[in-house]
Amino acid sequence: MAAPWSARLAELGIELPAVVKPVGSYTPALRVGDLVYTSGQIPVSGGEVIIQGKVADGAEGEVSPEQANEAARLCALNALAAVHAEVGIDSVVRVIKVVGFVASAPGFSGQPGVINGASDLFGEIFGEAGVHARSAVGVAELPLGVPVEVEIIVQVR
Repeated sequence: MAAPWSARLAELGIELPAVVKPVGSYTPALRVGDLVYTSGQIPVSGGEVIIQGKVADGAEGEVSPEQANEAARLCALNALAAVHAEVGIDSVVRVIKVVGFVASAPGFSGQPGVINGASDLFGEIFGEAGVHARSAVGVAELPLGVPVEVEIIVQVR
């Protein structure tokens, strides 16, 4: 890519948020060699959890797959903020792996579509360098009652 990733973010009108403060005994991101691993990132904006509940198809009072997809996108932005704080966004060579967890109501099996919110964001920002391996896992509960959590591994210079 000719321009740095920070320029691509500006072109897309995307601003990286502040790094989400850990809710436990861990660090948001850790560099080992040429890889940066993030801790699981949840849908927090401005220091507040923005959505809670389990993901379901059409269930009253639950989180819709579309809402969860948007939450996964926010989780991905929070993961990138953690990477940026650790090494600078322009150090990213490529996204290697995305792991997404979806708090799923009984019978919900659309986890891949939910985690596409994160994957699609990486494609928008990084193009071919955003193509990654991925897992999308349904779970019973997530921290603070959120519907989705995303962690990533990126290769850096």
